[in-house]
Amino acid sequence: MNSNRRAFLKGMGGALALPMLESHLGAAAAKAGPPLRFLVVGNPFGAHPMHFFPKDFGKDFSFSPTLRPLAWLRDRLTVLSHTDHNMVSGHGREISFLSGVLPTDAQAFPEKNMSLDQLIARHVGSKVRFDSVGASLGSGIRMSWTANGVEKLPFFDPQKLFDHLFLNLTPQEKAARRDLLERDGSILDTVGDQFKGILKTVGANDRERLDQFQTSVRELETTLANRKGWLGRDKPTIDVSEQLGRIDATIENRYDAIFDMLGYALETDLTRVASVEFPAALKYTEVDGVTRSYHGCTHNGKREDVTAELVAIETFQIARLSRCLRKLDAVKEPGGQGSLLDNTIVLYGSGMGYGGTHSNRDLPILVAGGGFRHRGHVDTRSSTGAHLPLCNLFVTLMQRFGIERDKFNTSTGAFELPHA
Repeated sequence: MNSNRRAFLKGMGGALALPMLESHLGAAAAKAGPPLRFLVVGNPFGAHPMHFFPKDFGKDFSFSPTLRPLAWLRDRLTVLSHTDHNMVSGHGREISFLSGVLPTDAQAFPEKNMSLDQLIARHVGSKVRFDSVGASLGSGIRMSWTANGVEKLPFFDPQKLFDHLFLNLTPQEKAARRDLLERDGSILDTVGDQFKGILKTVGANDRERLDQFQTSVRELETTLANRKGWLGRDKPTIDVSEQLGRIDATIENRYDAIFDMLGYALETDLTRVASVEFPAALKYTEVDGVTRSYHGCTHNGKREDVTAELVAIETFQIARLSRCLRKLDAVKEPGGQGSLLDNTIVLYGSGMGYGGTHSNRDLPILVAGGGFRHRGHVDTRSSTGAHLPLCNLFVTLMQRFGIERDKFNTSTGAFELPHA
């Protein structure tokens, strides 16, 4: 089996890509180590500063209320305070999150308003089937931009994301898929004999990895509530959250499904660049204690009850991310070369600092995984009190991917974050 090709098991109109196995790696690939991946997660309204940023700095910082779901990740996490794109505050500037510039100003910069994820995707190129994959549960926050300054839209429907990544269904295959669902089957059932054949030919480490993989895919399938009901919905004409809600799929389940699918795509090397957006219009009233809109909670007038709802929304976002990172960390790379999380740079943040004041300063930014020697909570201000350009961090992330450049749009250098 060619080491630079994915192995597929085929059945019932679908193809299931296998993870990388020790027995499939050639000597050169094994020596090179696992590929590096990039996962970016963003929201449009930033975070309530007092609840997001820890009160102390250093590696032994105390986790803030919003970040507590990530406490298990302390040694593989860096939170950056006082970093931004040095923009005048106001709505509409949050689209600069991953580029550092606005489309109207883009011509003055070498990358125009190309976003970091798309620059990395271009670098990865033809090594993977999909250069990048993005997902959301509604109209996005305009986070991802191509080299031509065109917004790269995410998948809004989890079922469409599933089909895009795994099925590529023709009308005939859709009929076969519907029949399979009616028999309460699964993709794994159609390729079970092929799994058994592979298990006979691999070592103990690979058998354990394949067993773990089978379990994770079955969990992924269960998160897609009522897939039969989604099969024929090509272009929903009503609000996605309401539509999926009527078939008993909660916001938690739908975002977990998105994260699971993207994690699977990273694991099987279908892509090495993935993004998730939490859009502005998304309804969070299923979250305990939330009765208002996301945007409405940002304009809280410092009322404690409304602020508590905003923090509940932001903590929900971090909790979904935390669950994803736990699952990435549970996937062990071939040859004992760390976990999938160790080989995935995870960036969480926003192009807005705090929606309550429309501030675009002090952006809530954290980096996890990626094999870095993480620094805990960092005050990035210079000796003169100047904020760190967020693009300096982007230079560091680019260089980690082997992109040999020392500048990205508004950067003035690189952020110090060494890797092992």
